[in-house]
Amino acid sequence: MDWLIEPFELAFQQRALLGGALASVSLSLVGTWVVVRGMSFLGDALVHGVIPGIALAVLLDFNVLLGAALAAGVMIAGINLVHRQTTFTEDTSIGLLFVGMLALGVILISRTASFQGSLTGILFGDALGVTAGDIVALAVVAVVTLASILAFYRPFLALSFNDQKAQLLGFRPRLSHGLMLALITLTIVASFQTVGTLLVFGLLVGPPATAALLARRLPTIMVTSVAIGVFSVAAGLMLSYHFNVSGSATMAGLPIVLFFLVLAFRSALDSRKRNRAAVAPDVATEASSARVGD
Repeated sequence: MDWLIEPFELAFQQRALLGGALASVSLSLVGTWVVVRGMSFLGDALVHGVIPGIALAVLLDFNVLLGAALAAGVMIAGINLVHRQTTFTEDTSIGLLFVGMLALGVILISRTASFQGSLTGILFGDALGVTAGDIVALAVVAVVTLASILAFYRPFLALSFNDQKAQLLGFRPRLSHGLMLALITLTIVASFQTVGTLLVFGLLVGPPATAALLARRLPTIMVTSVAIGVFSVAAGLMLSYHFNVSGSATMAGLPIVLFFLVLAFRSALDSRKRNRAAVAPDVATEASSARVGD
C-alpha cells in the first residue's frame, strides 16, 4: 500500500495528480468526438499548431495560453482557406499547416537564449510544475467542456454521421463544427503545460479509442474514456516516481498501452467465439450422423 500512497505525499505530486486528472477529463470528453468523427489527424495538427504561438509568447513575454490560442486560430483559418480556395482535400491542407506551423514554432524557439530547455518544456510539458493557478484554469476548462458537450450533444451527434444528416435534422453543421474545433483547441491549449504539446495527443485520442473498444453507446464511451484518462494520469505519476522517468510521457503513453492490451484481449475473445461457432455445426453434424446410423 505504501508503494501506491508514497508518490502522492508531496504537495507538487498532488498538484500534478489533480491537474493531470482535470486535463484528462476535458481531453477525454472532447477526444471522444475526435475519435467518433475521424478527426484524429486534425487533432494532431492542432496539437502541433499551437507551438508557434507558445514560442512567440516566450520571446515577447506575454501569456503562453493566449499565444497558443492565437496560433490555433491562425491554423484553423489557414486550413479553411486552403480547402476553399483549392481543389485539395482537407487532409492536404491539414498536412501543409501541420508541418509549416511546427517548423515555424521550432524556428522561433531557436531564437530564445535557452533553446533546449524551452523546446523540451513546450513539447513535453512539466507535470510536476503544475501550479495552483494552472489547476484553477484546468477546472474552468473542464466545466466549460462538460457544459458545452451537454448543451450541444444532439448537434454534435448528428454531425458525427455527416453534414447532410445534421442539416436535414434542422441543425447548423458549420456552427457545430466550429464549436467542436473551438473545444478541441481550448482543451489542447489548457493542457499543454501539464503534458506538453506532443504528448497531449496521447490523452486526447488514447482513452476514447480504448473506451470505444469496450463500449458501444456514446455516453458510456465518454464515461469510460474519462475513467481511463484519470487512471492513466494517476498510474503514470506513480510509475514515474518509482522508476524515475518522465511523468508527462508516462501519463500520455499509458492509454496507448491500454489500447493495445484491450485490442489483443478482444481479438483473442473474438477468435474463441469464432472457433466455438465453427465447432458447434460439426458436433451437430456428428450427432445427426450417429442417429441415422442407429
